[in-house]
Amino acid sequence: MRLIDQLPTAPVRPAVAHKGTFGRVLIIGGSRGMSGAPSLAGLGALRGGAGLVYVAVPSEILPIVAAIEPSYLTIPLATDEEHGCLSTDGLTGLRKACEGKDAIALGPGLGQSRGVAAIVNSLFTELPQPMVVDADALNVLASQKAAGQRILTPHPGEFARLIGSDIATVQSQRAKLAAEFAATHGVIVVLKGQGTVITDGDRVAINRTGNPGMATGGSGDVLTGLIAALLAQGMPAFEAAQLGAHLHGLAGDLAAVELSLPGLIASDLPRFLTQAWRKLESISP
Repeated sequence: MRLIDQLPTAPVRPAVAHKGTFGRVLIIGGSRGMSGAPSLAGLGALRGGAGLVYVAVPSEILPIVAAIEPSYLTIPLATDEEHGCLSTDGLTGLRKACEGKDAIALGPGLGQSRGVAAIVNSLFTELPQPMVVDADALNVLASQKAAGQRILTPHPGEFARLIGSDIATVQSQRAKLAAEFAATHGVIVVLKGQGTVITDGDRVAINRTGNPGMATGGSGDVLTGLIAALLAQGMPAFEAAQLGAHLHGLAGDLAAVELSLPGLIASDLPRFLTQAWRKLESISP
């Protein structure tokens, strides 16, 4: 494994740009009682610099998601009324929604059902766009070959389930196990937690930003959207994951200074990403 210490260069923002220049992100997620997760991912993508952000959710929760932030667009999807999550009846429409998007984020608040599992596996294996796979999507992900770049963002419990192990084992060999999984499956792994590990199986980066105040529901959803935004702006998967983890943790550090560790919540992070970008700009060559 090669240890990578230097941060990648952030995407350029040319003066002659328009919103299409900075990419189109599609967030797919949400279920009954979980409208916040895709909304936070959408905010993370917006503050990550994406030109256009679409949030596709079950039609049942669309009014809630749409009311949270007017800057992203919303797409209603067919709902499994029994489980309150996405229905396979909407898979054709979902594939259509993916057309023309530069990056996909799949998973925040999806819930779990047979229909969700079918949707996740179909999109994971079919879509050519780079994709961030998070949360409930990880719980149903089958070991299949993807059609494009894939970034998996598990916390230790989710990663333990992926490799058929336990959290204690994962935490004792974070870099080694993450790298082995990434190499075997041809994906990027972002193993979250203190010293988040980013690896493609060959390169390994350990993130040094972040704090315990970020151990709160929804923080990972913001990270998912942020990484998707960087992908949509043309960054390669490993570099997008590494820079996204750094900015996400830095936003948390800046928020904690002003708000305290106990008082920090996930919806603070998109706001403090603005300061994180400024700090990154100040130290860039």
